[in-house]
Amino acid sequence: MAAIDLPAPRAGGTAGAGPDVTAVDGGGGISLRVFDAGLACCAVEVEAALRRHLAGRDGAQTSVVHVFVVAGTVTDKLAPHVLKAYQDTPEPRRVLSFGACANSGGPYWDSYCVTKGVDQFIPVDVYVPGCPPRPEALLDGLALLLPGAGP
Repeated sequence: MAAIDLPAPRAGGTAGAGPDVTAVDGGGGISLRVFDAGLACCAVEVEAALRRHLAGRDGAQTSVVHVFVVAGTVTDKLAPHVLKAYQDTPEPRRVLSFGACANSGGPYWDSYCVTKGVDQFIPVDVYVPGCPPRPEALLDGLALLLPGAGP
């Protein structure tokens, strides 16, 4: 796999105002474009994976899959902003929930203000467990989102 850094979209663009965007060449003419909603400590692991393991060059792509990665604790107050960023992610889009907090609320599950998983308000395609998951786990989760790859 190879990746290139792309400028983050801004307000009025196609992917919201702030998530990082990275193009990942999955081989076979398929490109994953990652939109990262890094909300807490899991975001560090996402960045580590995208910067260290996927650094490289861009290849020719024939099809693009947009991946919205939610990494970290989603509070009830933050949920509408995550939903808006998801809605602004271009089609075809897939969602990867990264870490225990994004998956189920993590150690904060019993707090009155923590959403009990991002799947409460957006559909999730792949869950990556852990607190925090290793960067390699992100790569495995992204591989599952490649067209033709099954769980």
